[in-house]
Amino acid sequence: MVQPPFQVHLQQSGERVEAYDYLELALMPSPTAVGNPFTDASLTGRFELQDGSKHWEVDGFCDSDDGSVYRIRFMPQLTGAYRYSLQLRTRNAVQTVTGTFEAFKGDRRGPIRIDAQYPFHFIWEGTGEHYFFNGTTAYWLMGWSDEKVIQSSVERLQRLEVNRLRVTFAGRTDLGYGEAITPGPAWTPFLTAWPAQLPEDVYHPGFDYSRFYLPHWQRFDRMLRFARDRDMVISLVLDMNDSRTHPKAGSEDEKRFLKYAVARFGAFSNITWDLGDDLDQYRSDFWTHQTGEMIESLDPYHHLATSHPVNPQHQDAASNWFGFTSFQEWSRKQHRFMLLQRWRQMALGRIIPQTNEEYGYEDHRPLWLGGADLDSADILRRSAWDIAMAGGYQTTGESTRRGTNILPDTGGGWVNGRGDDTMTMLQGYAHMADFFTGFEWWKTEPHDELVDNGAYCLAYPGQTYVAYLANGDRSE
Repeated sequence: MVQPPFQVHLQQSGERVEAYDYLELALMPSPTAVGNPFTDASLTGRFELQDGSKHWEVDGFCDSDDGSVYRIRFMPQLTGAYRYSLQLRTRNAVQTVTGTFEAFKGDRRGPIRIDAQYPFHFIWEGTGEHYFFNGTTAYWLMGWSDEKVIQSSVERLQRLEVNRLRVTFAGRTDLGYGEAITPGPAWTPFLTAWPAQLPEDVYHPGFDYSRFYLPHWQRFDRMLRFARDRDMVISLVLDMNDSRTHPKAGSEDEKRFLKYAVARFGAFSNITWDLGDDLDQYRSDFWTHQTGEMIESLDPYHHLATSHPVNPQHQDAASNWFGFTSFQEWSRKQHRFMLLQRWRQMALGRIIPQTNEEYGYEDHRPLWLGGADLDSADILRRSAWDIAMAGGYQTTGESTRRGTNILPDTGGGWVNGRGDDTMTMLQGYAHMADFFTGFEWWKTEPHDELVDNGAYCLAYPGQTYVAYLANGDRSE
């Protein structure tokens, strides 16, 4: 009898899994394949309900430098009995393993989706609850060497009723942005997604794009799981303009990176995809469209996706892959801006939620905006109300004045997510979230014509009317 070139040992995370959790299957080949396991092998799976009514094609990923461990994750959205068939392929052979499991109904929330009835708004899949998007930026959260700091930062923001964090996966920078932040042993913005010859050289790290630096990916796994169990949605920003170190656009290296990210993180219910920060500074609109469609086709769960250009006009807002806008607009005319974007979206004939994810950071005024007139907590809070009263959503940014690797070294704010008890801006945002979630806000629409003297109005005519009266000193 001819023996196959390798055997596979299978480990299954359990016989039963809660809907919107994930089943993880680990395949351990013996002997391991020779060569680069990230390029010379692949793991694919077919998961289906045992009654044959629905199936999913899912990619796996290598989780060891020597090819000794491959994993595949599957997030069941439906309850019932499942079966699966997995194929581990090397250059010379293929092995197939099969198995079964059961998905049961719990109380876990699924991914956020567009509300089909009120498509300017979001709902949680699974529970059908409406999701009031109340975000903040914790951009280099994963730069902390101590994962307890990451976890405590997530928990602190959750207590402040933040339910979405904007976090980069591969972004690198040596720019200080005029903030009280500097790299050090405890925290660094030099994220390393690929093996690097010089990881501390921000712009010339010598990345090997044919492989992945697994400790970074594994840490991101743990952060996503921790955040998921607290209903914290993570906007997974794949890259950024300031990195200046990217796989070549459209290259096999870039496609491998995107495919690996979707295979590894797609089974987490609490993510949305962001193709990149300041995307129009280093990628074309054609690339954005093609890559958005690629991620949509790779992701078996079709998480919402967006991109974050500098110019609001570079949003691929008419395309099916594009789940919601992610503007960068820093004026203090947010109400007018968001109403305009709402009307433009309606003119496209495809309604999706409108969000401004970068309209200012507390105590920060970049040089390109003049450098003076720091945005206070109160100014940003008022801007958030301007956005919400236009039927939109926002992502804010906390002060960095408490410092990271600069005394008192208890902060980090929008740069890395850490804060202390002196940082109170988000308490004001929590009051706003409490207000809106106290009524059926998703049924209301802007009706400023019903009020005067510069006030704003949201209304569900005949049932609900909300008026917002700004202070007289607010300029519009």
